[in-house]
Amino acid sequence: MPSSPSRKPLAIGTGVLVAALLLGFASYTATKPDAPAGGSSAVADVSADPRDGVHPALEKLARRDAADPLAVGRADAPVVMVEYADFQCGYCGQFARDTEPELIKKYVEDGTLRIEWRNFPIFGEESEAAARASWAAGRQGRFWEFHAAAYAEGAKEKGFGKERLDALAREAGVADLGRFARDLNSEAARQAVKKDQEEAYGLGATSTPSFLINGRPIAGAQPMATFTEAIEAAKQAADGNGR
Repeated sequence: MPSSPSRKPLAIGTGVLVAALLLGFASYTATKPDAPAGGSSAVADVSADPRDGVHPALEKLARRDAADPLAVGRADAPVVMVEYADFQCGYCGQFARDTEPELIKKYVEDGTLRIEWRNFPIFGEESEAAARASWAAGRQGRFWEFHAAAYAEGAKEKGFGKERLDALAREAGVADLGRFARDLNSEAARQAVKKDQEEAYGLGATSTPSFLINGRPIAGAQPMATFTEAIEAAKQAADGNGR
């Protein structure tokens, strides 16, 4: 079982709301580090109503920090997708290779979407180390390059030991490998990962990947159509609110 620093529900309002959020994540199918990247067996049902399934308290979890190296897209984009993922998760790799680049091309590049990454390591020590390494790469502006290298086809099968993380940093173009090593092992890295981890556990998420699209939970590596429908609905709602 993956370890958890904290699994207390996020304090975001009434008990009824917390229960609803936990139920929203209860349908997540746990993925294993050696599972084939075949995607979720169930396709999420996204309502045409742009506010259906949206929790305002969850929408506020978007940080919108323009200086965040673990995010891509405009800080003031009308739609923010928060992604909770583990570098040892096969389904996360499938999403990173097959779906995320399409979302970036279709929605990030035109200013509609911002993607904010949250490290959610649930598969043990190597997941924790890879999470800290990604944060360390981000300190030198190379998070997304590290992300691409770590999620390349066959990458997770090589593990995330120290030498492998160094190799991934080099592949990602991290300039100062000495600084990378120091940052990876720093208390700041541990605290950054812990913050993301506790946020995800507080929502009731127990598997990866998990997503929030303007406060709407999406479970698993869903088909492109699921994300498209959710993003379009979120954009419609944001336009209606004058964002």
